[in-house]
Amino acid sequence: MSYPDVVNYAVPGFVALIVIEMVWIFVKKRGGRYESKDAMTSLAMGVGNVVAGIILGFITYGFFMFLWRLTPLDLGHAWWVIALCFVLDDLRYYWVHRFGHRIRWVWASHVNHHSSQHYNLTTALRQTWTGTFTLMMVVRAPLVLMGFHPAMIFFVGGLNLIYQFWIHTEAIDKCPRWFEAVMNTPSHHRVHHGRNARYLDANYAGVFIIWDRMFGTFVPEQESEPVDYGLVHNIGTFNPIRVAFHEWVAIARDWRQPGVTWKDRWNYAVRPPGWRHDGRGGSTEMLKRLDVKRNPEKAGTPGFEPERM
Repeated sequence: MSYPDVVNYAVPGFVALIVIEMVWIFVKKRGGRYESKDAMTSLAMGVGNVVAGIILGFITYGFFMFLWRLTPLDLGHAWWVIALCFVLDDLRYYWVHRFGHRIRWVWASHVNHHSSQHYNLTTALRQTWTGTFTLMMVVRAPLVLMGFHPAMIFFVGGLNLIYQFWIHTEAIDKCPRWFEAVMNTPSHHRVHHGRNARYLDANYAGVFIIWDRMFGTFVPEQESEPVDYGLVHNIGTFNPIRVAFHEWVAIARDWRQPGVTWKDRWNYAVRPPGWRHDGRGGSTEMLKRLDVKRNPEKAGTPGFEPERM
C-alpha cells in the first residue's frame, strides 16, 4: 500500500498561513515580529532540508526496508494501526528530540532549528540538513520490527511535522485548558524555543504534550517571564551554511584542542552541549543554578525544581 507525501501537499497551506500571520502582525501590531533576513534564512534552511532528504533519504529508507525484510510481523494497514503508529512515532519523536538537546552530536544537527531569535511560522521551516548523520533513525527501528510498514512510518512522521508547523507562532496566546493539557500548543512550544534558564531543555513534545508531563520535562509558559528566543550563545549570522554546520565545526574545533584525550573527544560528542573537559562549561543545570543564585525567589518554581538543577 502506498501513502501520499503529505508534507508536499501541505506546502501551499504553509505559505498561506505565513502570509496570514504576517498580515495579522502588521494589522494588530502584536503577535510576533518578522525580520526579512531571518525569514529568508529559515526558508533557505527548509529548502536545504528537502534537498538533503532527496540526496540522503535512500539511507534511512534502505535501513527500514532491510529491517522490514527481517521482521516476521506485519500489522497491516487498518485505520487503528495507522493511529497507533502515529502515537508511538510521536513518543519516538519525544525521545529523539530529547536526545537532540542532551547529546551534542545530535544537537549539532538540531541546533539550527533554535538559531532564530524570532518566533514565527517561518521558524518551523528552519530544519536540519544533517539529520542522517546523527543515526537517530535507529530509534525508529523498533516500529518497523513491531510490524509497522516503513511507508506508514514515513506517512505518520509527515503528519507529525505538519502538526508542528502551526505551533511556531506568537499570534496565538493560549488554547482551551483541555487542549493545553494533552496537546502541544504554541504556548508550550514557545517555552521550548526559549534561551531563558527557566525554559532550557523543556517541552520536547511533537504532538502530545503528555510525554513531557509523564517524563518530568514539562514547564509551563510564565506570564511573569517572557520567552527570550534563540541560543544561549547566539551565532549572529543569517548565512544558511553557517547556520547548518556551525556546531559540527565547533565539535571539530574542540577535538583539536591541545591536551584533550580520546575520552575527552568522546565526551565532546556524547555529553550535553556546554560540557567542557576543563569543567568550565555552561551546562543547563549550571545555568539554572546561576539564575537562582541571582534571583532566589525563582527557587522551586517551574523550571527550577531541584531535580532539574
